Amino acid sequence: MAAVDLRAYGVTDALMQRAREASGVEDPVVGRVLSQAHELYRVVGAQGELFAEAAGRLRHAARSAADFPAVGDFVLMDRDDDAGGRAIVSQVLPRTSAFVRKAAGASFEQQVVGANIDTAFLCMSLVGDFNLRRLERYLTLAWESGAVPVAVLTKADACDSLERRLRAVQSVAFGVDVLAVSSMEEGGCEAVRPYLRPGRTVALLGSSGVGKSTLVNRLLGEDVLETRDVRADGRGRHATTRRQLVLLPGGGLVMDTPGMRELGLGDVAEGLEQGFADVERLFASCRFSNCTHTSEPGCAVYEAIADGELSERRWQAYRKLKAEAAFAEDKAGYLAQKERRYKDISKAVRRLPAKR
Repeated sequence: MAAVDLRAYGVTDALMQRAREASGVEDPVVGRVLSQAHELYRVVGAQGELFAEAAGRLRHAARSAADFPAVGDFVLMDRDDDAGGRAIVSQVLPRTSAFVRKAAGASFEQQVVGANIDTAFLCMSLVGDFNLRRLERYLTLAWESGAVPVAVLTKADACDSLERRLRAVQSVAFGVDVLAVSSMEEGGCEAVRPYLRPGRTVALLGSSGVGKSTLVNRLLGEDVLETRDVRADGRGRHATTRRQLVLLPGGGLVMDTPGMRELGLGDVAEGLEQGFADVERLFASCRFSNCTHTSEPGCAVYEAIADGELSERRWQAYRKLKAEAAFAEDKAGYLAQKERRYKDISKAVRRLPAKR
């Protein structure tokens, strides 16, 4: 296998120092997870790509699915070639960012969509499934992740109300760059290229059918990822079935992800604070410091709504996300407490004298 310069995949001197401290050896074997299929990982190491699996000790120590390697993770391995079979991942190095959502369904398990992301492209189509409330949800999770969000509005060539829709997105994407792109036009994707720098990772996040895989193909210069047309009702079809990290010819990495129709929240206090800065800054202007923003006189929120400074829809969206996040946090705390109690009981049982 040909040697690989791992700096192109985001490995820095600082990361290597963390790897040495974590492993306790001077020359640790570091890799980055490119894709995952069940419990098998495709990893790039200094000697090229190889398949790896989690060590038994890592599996035993993991408290949830979020503790296992995810696409984008930097990991420690026992080797960086597959001459002796699959490599074994012993540790996941600390993440600089992680886009996390509640797993689909009734479970409160946290799922890491992607790790060590520098910039999160939040992709939304300008035609068909255009939804500001969904974008607000993505923005909240992106801010919470530690990555820098960028709103990427696709299919600009097919939109006959571009300026109006750009203004609508800018009204909810405070402090966020908003880009309109078209994968169907020559040069239609140039607006995203300044974000694609050597060693930096960009993740494409959004619903099915918004054109994430098509955008990656345009950046690659060839049709590497499968794409599918949207349905007649404007909703997307799943083309990408797994997350994968791709190195671009000109430098930079892009992570394509499957469309997420269900985007559950966990503890996203910081994400709400940044994603809804226009709402939360009003709280300090309320007459009462303990204002519940429901019926109190002098409530700055309702004064802003009455003056047209804040839309009723945005306020209701904030309340909905806030309530959902609080419920998820309470449920997670209850489950953690239940797990601790179970462990305490198990320890107590093991200390009981054996029956004769």
